[in-house]
Amino acid sequence: MTTDQRTITNPGTLHDPTPFGYSHAVTAPGELVFIAGQYASDTETGAPVPGDFAAQVELSLTNLRLALEGVGLGFTHVVRLGSYVVDHDPGKLEILGKALHAAFGDRLPAQTLSGVAALALPGMLFEIDATAVRPAG
Repeated sequence: MTTDQRTITNPGTLHDPTPFGYSHAVTAPGELVFIAGQYASDTETGAPVPGDFAAQVELSLTNLRLALEGVGLGFTHVVRLGSYVVDHDPGKLEILGKALHAAFGDRLPAQTLSGVAALALPGMLFEIDATAVRPAG
């Protein structure tokens, strides 16, 4: 996508979601691409890399970027995120919001955050999946 073809809508009839790191609605023309959950994984074994929540969020977003690049896309193509946080609390929301702003700037995708008791592997504190759009044409 040479230009950002996403339309981001945050209706004035709803709260401003951007401080929390997301937009209410995103539309884009093209082909949907689904990126599986990315977490703070070791590049060789897939084992979770030890670290605190903030470190795991950063590595998860790096892995998300690499997965997108693997199909010729980037963060600008993402229209929706699913975030999964072990033992979610407001402090973790603040950390995630800052990381998402660093990755996406002011063009935040739609997002659903789910607080969970555990993820697939012991030691995982965070996981994120994405829906992206490959531009039409």
